[in-house]
Amino acid sequence: MVYRKNPHETVGLVLIASCDVDPLRQALQVALAQRGIRCIVETATWAAVQPVDMATNPEVLLLLPWDLVADLSWCRGVPADPPDLRQLELRMEEVIQWLATRHNTTFAYLPAPIPPICGRGRDNRILANTLVRAVSRLSPIVLPSEMFSCTSLFDHGCAIADTALSTAAEILIRTAMAESTTTAKVLVTDCDHVLWSGVVAEDGVEGISFGPCGQGYPHFAYQRLLVRLKRDGILLAAVTRNDPEVVGPLLASGRLQLNDGDFVAGIASHDAKSAQIRQLSEQLGLSLDSFVFVDDNPVELAEVASALPKVRCLQFPEDVRNFPSFLEELAGLFPRGIRTAEDRDRTAYYRQRLEGVQPSQLSGADLSQFLRGLEMRLTVENRTHSDSTRALQLINKTNVFNLNGHRFSDREITELLVNGGQLWTATLEDRTGNHGEVLACLTDGDNVVRSFAMSCRVLQRRVEYAFLVWFTRLSNAPQKWQFVPTDRNEPMRRFFADPAFRSLGPDEPMRLDTKAFATTHADDLSLFDLRTVGV
Repeated sequence: MVYRKNPHETVGLVLIASCDVDPLRQALQVALAQRGIRCIVETATWAAVQPVDMATNPEVLLLLPWDLVADLSWCRGVPADPPDLRQLELRMEEVIQWLATRHNTTFAYLPAPIPPICGRGRDNRILANTLVRAVSRLSPIVLPSEMFSCTSLFDHGCAIADTALSTAAEILIRTAMAESTTTAKVLVTDCDHVLWSGVVAEDGVEGISFGPCGQGYPHFAYQRLLVRLKRDGILLAAVTRNDPEVVGPLLASGRLQLNDGDFVAGIASHDAKSAQIRQLSEQLGLSLDSFVFVDDNPVELAEVASALPKVRCLQFPEDVRNFPSFLEELAGLFPRGIRTAEDRDRTAYYRQRLEGVQPSQLSGADLSQFLRGLEMRLTVENRTHSDSTRALQLINKTNVFNLNGHRFSDREITELLVNGGQLWTATLEDRTGNHGEVLACLTDGDNVVRSFAMSCRVLQRRVEYAFLVWFTRLSNAPQKWQFVPTDRNEPMRRFFADPAFRSLGPDEPMRLDTKAFATTHADDLSLFDLRTVGV
């Protein structure tokens, strides 16, 4: 069934069944009109359905048990000799295979009672259960069995009771309207905190979890669903803010439920994820409304949703209690059909199209409005004379947003601070929760920034810019930064590409034009309610 939001647009719908469904057609017409949807509902008989899917308008095909096995029709009565169950199952399979080719069809199934055609009651129950399992492969809307009426069927040919027509119409419309008119074909997934628990660039392969127990279980279950989707012909792509040499070996290691060959593309970069998804859509030749994007970070999801509104975005839940409903919702976007050889080969076919694909460097969406809505509070604290445990952890653990990759011992930190250095941290809170200390900045006695590190979990929130705008307003704001590019700190390299920074020469600290930086990024500071402690 199709649902159009444009009230001035008239759409068509074909209602198909082996019984008379004109009463249901009228009930559908009324229910649609009550919703303000202009829809012309036509009917067609089961016998008129062509072997090849030629439908131009969306269809709703109402299935009854005897549509799958003709011997079960009440009109035929009970046969003199019990049928061969195996033969019935083979005929049922042929019908299901054919129905699965109808890609513009919403199936509805009414589990009506079947006549006792088998010699034993046990065989009849087995046949009824086989019917249910077979039709479930079409992902139908299942109507309550109480809606079936022998009286209605025998009196005027409609299998649905007169008293249940309006309810049946409501169920069909409500369920079908909740589904997209375009079948999802591509699942784009983030990696850190989604395919596994943890950040591989910070925690290392041994520090992340993805096993079938404990903290890794949700990620294990998620991977298992992706394995099934891939086998059903759904295309998988990984898009992550990481370096290729960090993620690539892990995907190829064979330690996960998935491996790199299960993905049509694995794009590891620090560019906008919306740009990567747009590029995948263009190179695969698939429309954006067939894409589903899964990420744990609400900022990443907002960026993609803003830039690519046709892409369906789902947040991987932080709270494990929400995981079952998330997994159910995700699986529901990819209804199961009949698995074919073409489905099994689809990933390999599309991988050839994407061979050698490079990350897109196009800009992403402007998230200023979304970030303001997060109600972010940034608390800057001078920790020169207080507990520096978390700050030291950030400096020594962070690889991605790290000034130079240098690791400091407790003794080195103490010596720097005793000799006139200072240690600053920033704590972030927003309406999604408290993120704790997310930033650390260490200066020495010569007022040179020796370390600057931030958790990659908050990279898209502009924390580093807001902090530095505030920092530049100090009377003794440092102007020299000991920046060293590493093989992991691409986001920091981009940060220092800001025109306010300039190089003093090889092996020399970068110099910051504090006034220029503060002027350029004043709006970033305005995104936060900024507070200070010990300043």
